[in-house]
Amino acid sequence: MSGGRVWLLIALVAAVTVLIKGAGPAAMGARQLPPDLARVVALLASALLTALVVTQALADGDRLHVGADTAGVAVAGVLLWRRVPLLLVVLLAAAVTAGLRAAGVDR
Repeated sequence: MSGGRVWLLIALVAAVTVLIKGAGPAAMGARQLPPDLARVVALLASALLTALVVTQALADGDRLHVGADTAGVAVAGVLLWRRVPLLLVVLLAAAVTAGLRAAGVDR
C-alpha cells in the first residue's frame, strides 16, 4: 500500500470516528439519558477494559494461546483482587511472565 493510500485511509477513519462520536450528542441535544440507559453506559468502560485484557492475554495472532503472558495477567488479577498495591502487582506480574519465558514455557 502506497503512502498516499495509507494517509487517505487514516483520514477516512478519523472522519468516521468524528461522525460516530458526534452522532450521540447531536441526536440527544441537551436532554438527559434515561436512567436505564445511563446505567448501561456506566458499565461499558469496565466491559471494554475486560474485553481488551482477555483478548491480549489469550490471543496470539489469529488463534487462542495460553502462555507466560496469560499467567502474568492471571497473577495480576489475583493480586489486584487481594488489593495489593499497584506497583507491586506490576512487578510481580512481570517477574512471573519473565520467569516463565526464561524457563521456556512460552511458545
